[in-house]
Parts: sequence; C-alpha cells; structure tokens
Amino acid sequence: MAKVGKRYRKLLEMYDPQKAYTLKEAVDLVRKFQSAKFLESVELHAKLNIDPRKPEQNIRIPVVLPHGTGRKVRVLVLTSDPEKEKEAKEAGADYVGFKEYIDKIKQGWLEFDAVVATPEAMREVGKLGRILGPRGLMPSPKTGTVTQNVKDVVSELKKGRVEIRNDKTGNVHVIIGKTNFTPEQLYENALTVLEEIARNRPQGVKGNIFKSVYLTTTMGPSVKVDLNDVINALRSRGVKV
Repeated sequence: MAKVGKRYRKLLEMYDPQKAYTLKEAVDLVRKFQSAKFLESVELHAKLNIDPRKPEQNIRIPVVLPHGTGRKVRVLVLTSDPEKEKEAKEAGADYVGFKEYIDKIKQGWLEFDAVVATPEAMREVGKLGRILGPRGLMPSPKTGTVTQNVKDVVSELKKGRVEIRNDKTGNVHVIIGKTNFTPEQLYENALTVLEEIARNRPQGVKGNIFKSVYLTTTMGPSVKVDLNDVINALRSRGVKV
C-alpha cells in the first residue's frame, strides 16, 4: 500500500472506506474533506456497464448543472460570421475570432476551457484536431459546440455546462461543484449527471448502466455511493436505470 501523509490519514479516519453511503451521505462527507490550501473541487466518478471498444456504446453528452461547477470557464468562439461574433461577445465569450486564434493555437496557445465553432469555420478548425482532440476541446455537433446557436451555447458554458464523456476503460469523471457548495447543490448536480447518463444509455447495454459510483475531492479520498440509493432516486424521477 502506498504511503499516505498525515493530512490524508486524518481524512480516512472520518468515514469507513469500505462502506457504501447514500448519495446524500456521500455529499455531506466529501464537503468535510476540504483540507488543501485552495478551494477543492468535488468530483463524481462512475464506472459504466458499457464496452468502450464499441463506438455505439460510447457516451458523450453535454449537461448543464443546476448550480454550475464553481469554476470560471473561459470560452473561445471560432467563427468568420460577423453576426455570430457579435452574438458570442454579447453572451460573454472570452475570446472571439477566427484566423488569428487558429494561428495562436497552432503556436501553442491553450488559455481556454471550451471551444465553440460555427459550421462554416470547421474546415479550418478541423485542422486543429491533433491539438484540441486529446484535450477534449474539439468542437463537435454531438455536444452542440458546432452550432449556429452561438448565443445559447456560450451562455450555457459560462453557467456551468459540462461534458460527460467516458474514457477508454468505460469510466466517466465529472466535476460537480466545490467544497463550499451546499449539500443540496452538490446533491442536485450529482443526480443531474447520473440522470443524464441513465437517460442516454446506449442501446445494447443490459442491466444497470452503473457498475459503481464514487465521490471525491481534488486532494481527498473517495467515498463509495450505494448503487441501490442511486437507482431508487433515479426511478423516482421516472428514469430507467
């Protein structure tokens, strides 16, 4: 077992790492894990009952968290349409332009957290795939970031829209807020993420879409969430799990 520091050991003493807690109990616990010198994020990690080797079973969906993430999101809009440039600026985009930003990205500039592009811009934006793709920043029609509806998408991103996307092992990792959020805010954000995953379960998946769910903080240990509690909460919302 890897050696852990005094701070981390104290956190482990606050709960039973082998126990599965209700989602509300897990939320209460992780809020108390705040121990770093900076305000930590709260993260939801879930292993899904999918085969990531099959493209049709991969999940990539946008979701607007009811209470945001607590993070300032820097949005870049790439468009050659003057009207869309105006819309983007009015919606609060941090950077708006076309050729000049494409050239900056090619030279290594990456001071943004989300990218929105209009369809006509994609011929040039597509050339940035090797840079933006591995970082999860490539605009895509599937997530609504290639769009003519620039104003609404930028507004959602600034408010706290996140992308749920499984990795190569079938896990998803989503920030659902900060440790200074109220328990109710974190609970609603977490349940919103779980609901969207369940509602978008790929065809061909048999049984429960979730294999396991954990909550943690940036510098803290993980808390196992009781799957039965998650299933009951989602079913009460009319969601098939």
